[in-house]
Amino acid sequence: MPNTFGKLFRITTWGESHGGGVGVVIDGCPPNLPLSVEEIQAELDRRRPGQSDITTPRKEADKVVILSGLYEGKTTGTPLSMMVQNKDQRPEAYEEMKAKYRPSHADYTYQTKYGIRNPEGGGRSSARETIGRVAAGAIAKKILRLAGKVEVTAYVSRIHDIEMPEIRTAPSLEMIEATAVRCPHPETADKMIERIKAVRSEGDSVGGLIECRIGNVPIGLGAPVFDRLEADLGKAMLSLPATKGFEIGSGFGGTLLKGSEHNDLFEVRDGSIRTKTNRSGGVQGGISNGEEIYFRVAFKPTATILQAQETVDKAGNETELIGRGRHDPCVVPRAVPIVESMAALVLVDHWMRQEAQNRCFSFEE
Repeated sequence: MPNTFGKLFRITTWGESHGGGVGVVIDGCPPNLPLSVEEIQAELDRRRPGQSDITTPRKEADKVVILSGLYEGKTTGTPLSMMVQNKDQRPEAYEEMKAKYRPSHADYTYQTKYGIRNPEGGGRSSARETIGRVAAGAIAKKILRLAGKVEVTAYVSRIHDIEMPEIRTAPSLEMIEATAVRCPHPETADKMIERIKAVRSEGDSVGGLIECRIGNVPIGLGAPVFDRLEADLGKAMLSLPATKGFEIGSGFGGTLLKGSEHNDLFEVRDGSIRTKTNRSGGVQGGISNGEEIYFRVAFKPTATILQAQETVDKAGNETELIGRGRHDPCVVPRAVPIVESMAALVLVDHWMRQEAQNRCFSFEE
């Protein structure tokens, strides 16, 4: 069962939703990187439950502990292990799910594949697994900032059918964090919050879109065939729970244009070769071209809803199930730091591959 992501900067996440805890082991983190628990905690605080009245009421502080790989405030180059304990566990809320399959969950597929599953909060299939990704992503984001002032910024652009106006530049972290829904457009954010509260009162849920923008990416990250940068970004995003779509640059909208309308024409700007437009989303031929990388990720409505739904039990009998436990009526706002983290992990890994390929050896005579 693959739990590892990356080639040179590799992360392995572990743990279940209602087990003793969750965490991550990072292998390949460069040595001598200044690092504090507080830096990692700041990112986890953006992901944790109970942040506002539109998120799950599960009370978890998600306090991270660094178990290895750090000495006197610097990474040692050895495996860096981090853990967060599960405190507010309520496995009894999932007793009925031992026999009944929840609609649109991993229950049936997991049971069929492995012949055993942990029904408590979804076990390994729970979004609580993403704690390890965010902890690792905090380190990846710092490496990117120090190496090349690369900034990864994600925000909510749509909830259900409420969409913010298109913007040309990445908003500030302050603008994004100013509202509970993490939409940098205040008027739209208010409408989004109202919609989430309305569907929650009906025992229902909604999904939405997250847009991510990455600035100051160096030219040359990625490869032209199987390890295309956009392919790895797509895999990273679609590996997240509740994701159902990924598009980069013009995405599906580009299919409505002609080649003469869609092509990014070159120009020389400030002494560098750049493109006049950026419909490619910062990636051409699978390789970063120095422009801003931007993409969108689609998240489905939360599968657990507080309404009776038709289902079947393990014996194949038709039955009915009402969701239990504590769940977000919309997962999208809390997914923002997770999207940022996965994007950062992809870029750090590709940057290390690029350096290993081009700078390890010199063949000049």
